[in-house]
Amino acid sequence: MTDYTKRPDGLIVPASINRRGFLAGTAALGLAAGFGATMTAGEARADEPKRGGHLKLGLKGGAATDVLDPATYTASVLFVIGRLWGDTLVETDPQTGSALPSIATSWEPSADASVWTFKIRDDVSFHDGKKMTVGDIIATLKRHSDEGAKSGALGLMKSIKGIEDKAGDLVITLTEGNADLPLLFSDYHLVIQPNGGLDDPAAAIGTGPYKLTSFEAGVRATFEKNAADWRSDRGYVDSVEIIVMNDATARIAALSSGQVHFINNIDPKTVPLLKRAPKVEILRSAGKGFYSFLMHCDTAPFDNNDLRLALKYAIDREAILDRVLGGFGTIGNDYPVNGNYALAPTDIEQRAYDPDKAAFHFKKSGHDRPVLLRTSDAAFSGAVDAAVIYQESAKKAGIELEIRREPEDGYWTNVWNVQPFCASYWGGRPTQDSRYSTSYLSTAEWNDTRFKREDFDKLLLQARSELDETKRRELYRTMALIVRDEGGLILPVFNDYVMAASTSLKGVINDIGNDMSNGYIGSRAWLEA
Repeated sequence: MTDYTKRPDGLIVPASINRRGFLAGTAALGLAAGFGATMTAGEARADEPKRGGHLKLGLKGGAATDVLDPATYTASVLFVIGRLWGDTLVETDPQTGSALPSIATSWEPSADASVWTFKIRDDVSFHDGKKMTVGDIIATLKRHSDEGAKSGALGLMKSIKGIEDKAGDLVITLTEGNADLPLLFSDYHLVIQPNGGLDDPAAAIGTGPYKLTSFEAGVRATFEKNAADWRSDRGYVDSVEIIVMNDATARIAALSSGQVHFINNIDPKTVPLLKRAPKVEILRSAGKGFYSFLMHCDTAPFDNNDLRLALKYAIDREAILDRVLGGFGTIGNDYPVNGNYALAPTDIEQRAYDPDKAAFHFKKSGHDRPVLLRTSDAAFSGAVDAAVIYQESAKKAGIELEIRREPEDGYWTNVWNVQPFCASYWGGRPTQDSRYSTSYLSTAEWNDTRFKREDFDKLLLQARSELDETKRRELYRTMALIVRDEGGLILPVFNDYVMAASTSLKGVINDIGNDMSNGYIGSRAWLEA
């Protein structure tokens, strides 16, 4: 079994993370982002937590159709709500993204990673006073494995063929080995509920740091401190209030006037305005999500790899980062993984804007007509502007891009995954395996570049069950090179999450690759008078 220890900042980590590694990680979190008052969401962690007060969050991402069954959670508001009232079997280390104990204290795989044994805490109670049991966990996982529950975690559960209680341990048997299984159980849908939520999935009774006191879908949710919380390193404020603010202007006004302590989803274009507000700080967290342009590898003229390479060399990534994202992001390299993923490749040469190489491959492709690119701001904020920048840079290589602006309404139905060349956005996934399995496996439902390679599929399945990290890292490097050099993905930038907070809000941890401290903003932060 893996041994764990408690770090100086209160987080529980594998004992193999030594003091030098801890200091290096915390130093990295404290680096200023270079945007004036902008900080990485982690600099305040050095302060001693204060207890008490009423925390108010103004969040985009709520709707009148929202329900409290965690199986249905999608956007930001429900993401944060679930983290307040519930716990998952496993959490992730904010610095590394690796699996950490939560309801499960430790775990051990079989030699082929197909059978996993989880040790479970025996001192946890639900908000209604009932003791949590292994049976509750089993019922939770089985509910989310049932297609009838329509769970957002269903895809993660499909490889599970057995869930059992063996002498108080949770034993999971898979159809095939998966070295990432513990990380999958950190998914925010998989909140442990009494009897798995089968009796009342929307009751919002869990084991988390706060109890739900009121909920009005698309408007507001309120919480009070769970006095019987099994953890002492969270839940610093007495109460939390989430106010749904889907309008950007309303969120900015509420924070600037002191009506709320934190807002999410800041458009980079509004950052200069917010910086002028007193007692307001801009927070950023590097993400796994990316802005992209997708080509169908099985559809002419994009079935020609020289044309695909020409279009990859013809995009000015720096210009899109600066002019569309305002610098709040990182440059992409035409494969869907960045340094926020564990075991991400670090030595692949960065593809740069090169009109000469673009012209060479364009001529070699034999294509001599304009290339139609469909775009809409429904794909991502600034997608139309990004397409125009792309058009300008491609022109210098002798490539004519014809830009067609599509209606925002129906874009994800009529254009994405339908038309052969279009703008798109993908959010992050917990692991490289889930990232590639979602849209690069030949049989994936959302294979939106029509990238179908038998050799790639074999590498993906091999990496999935490989427990040796060195071997697994090399497999992922090979996969990244195949997608980069032969796939249909043009990935100019990964976007940061941009948020803003009152200077009185402390303890906001920069959780690698995740928004709003991985949804834990309400339980990790505290207020300073």
